[in-house]
Amino acid sequence: MTDKTHEPDPDEPDNADTSTNAVENDLPEPPHPVNWNLLSADDLEAEWLELNRWVDWLRHTYGLPASVIPPFWHRHPELVWELSALHLHWLSAYDPEQNGSAPLGWHRDFADARARLRDWVTASGTRLDRDRPTRQTAWPGEEPAEPVEDRLIANRDEDFVQFVLDDVTGRRREEDDFYSGIDPDTGELRD
Repeated sequence: MTDKTHEPDPDEPDNADTSTNAVENDLPEPPHPVNWNLLSADDLEAEWLELNRWVDWLRHTYGLPASVIPPFWHRHPELVWELSALHLHWLSAYDPEQNGSAPLGWHRDFADARARLRDWVTASGTRLDRDRPTRQTAWPGEEPAEPVEDRLIANRDEDFVQFVLDDVTGRRREEDDFYSGIDPDTGELRD
């Protein structure tokens, strides 16, 4: 058996440890807040799918009724933001390096979140088999809000997939429009 030593790569910094770098690149990112308004199209799709998986786990684990988490929660920004924050809180509370009492704090905050979710579900009008956009109140001087009507939705999973595809397509279009207005020579927005 021959003894082979690792010859340093001249392009590699002296302090680089390739085996450690490979492992670090495979580690998941630490939990981070999700600003749904600023996600790229690809990140938007990934976040939708992750949040959907977690919400499905949450509703089954805790036996939550549609009055707390309705099937069409994804169509209501007020529910998306609340559930997204709750998800981040859960990820942080159950992080292996977290304090042992963090899960108890999450459950306390989860009780508060359930009350807010109930309020928003009631205000939004979303139900088990139908949905409508959350009613908006026009302020003085604004155009009156358009009337909203219930829409029957027969298959929640099909609706979610189509909703995400439409949302990602819209975000990709916004990105394309933005980048088409950039001068490739200067990197500045064209007038």
